[in-house]
Amino acid sequence: MRIAILCHVRQPIAQPFAGGMESQCWHLAAGLRGRGHDVVLFASGDSDPQFAIDAVIPEAYDRTFPDAEHLGFAPLIAHLDEGYAAACDRIAADGFDVVHNNSLHRFPLEPARTARVPTVTSLHVPPYDALRWFVHASAAPTHHLTATSAHQLAAWWPDGPPREASVLHNGIAPDAWPFVERGDGSAVWCGRMTPDKAPHLAAQAARIAGVPLTLFGPIEDRDYWDADVAPLIDGSIRYGGHLDAAALAREMGRASVFVFTPCWDEPFGLVAIEAMACGLPVAAFDRGALREIIGETGCFAPPGDVPALARAITDAVQRPREPQRDRVETAFTRDRWLDRCEGLYRDVIGHGLGQRA
Repeated sequence: MRIAILCHVRQPIAQPFAGGMESQCWHLAAGLRGRGHDVVLFASGDSDPQFAIDAVIPEAYDRTFPDAEHLGFAPLIAHLDEGYAAACDRIAADGFDVVHNNSLHRFPLEPARTARVPTVTSLHVPPYDALRWFVHASAAPTHHLTATSAHQLAAWWPDGPPREASVLHNGIAPDAWPFVERGDGSAVWCGRMTPDKAPHLAAQAARIAGVPLTLFGPIEDRDYWDADVAPLIDGSIRYGGHLDAAALAREMGRASVFVFTPCWDEPFGLVAIEAMACGLPVAAFDRGALREIIGETGCFAPPGDVPALARAITDAVQRPREPQRDRVETAFTRDRWLDRCEGLYRDVIGHGLGQRA
């Protein structure tokens, strides 16, 4: 198949990944290419050059318009509209069999576009007003929509999803996250340094539990970091930087527990299954899809309850490591994910051929 992967362009699709959405787009492109498909990545122009890149915009917009993401900033909106309109037109004109749309933009959802090029849209975030109506109006035989968890699917369609919407769990390559039989008694946390990810709460809980903690990830919100996280860095709480996947896997494998502190409705939690593949039990706030993804192998605390999270950390350190790896290998492998993607592509392509016939 000739496949266009249309990406969100806030960050480049390149290592070290800014978050799970960037990671999944990269692995989708690599995995489909490895299966013999002709793949073009429609992404920011500063994405990984190992792929065939057709630039939606020249560089990730966080570099062009820093701190403008949630401000309704008119120049950014116009910049993205122009880029996505042109990209969608190029996809329609260039003989693609299918589009895998990860853009979180309204233009690729338009029925006239999905009727012309069959489309699978993956929704990587909880519903929000700027996109909700376009998503609900877009379901069609040639347009299938996916959510990363049953929790997220219900959030987008509280009255029940249309038949053209389903759950598509994320997946990882287990070999890239090697299992380690024993940890060193420490904890790790990984994610963007922002209030909704709340590394400061992980640090507070680890300190109460008496467990050393290392934080990994990009410092996205510098004011938050300076005010709430940096003052907690000391001998037992350290910052390990923003690492590529191989280095992060090595660091994770050494630890005994992964701490997860979402202060938003986490739609999946990719870092959790990466840690679980290494054998780490997870201590987490019970929010969003985390219980669905982590399962009974995890230790949970009520959202925002730091003392309860400290107890969860203490409990998780004692958990056996093998069940974490087993859960990933059973439910969340990259091959399982890619098989499902290919099945969805064939389905929407088939409907497109039927309509034309």
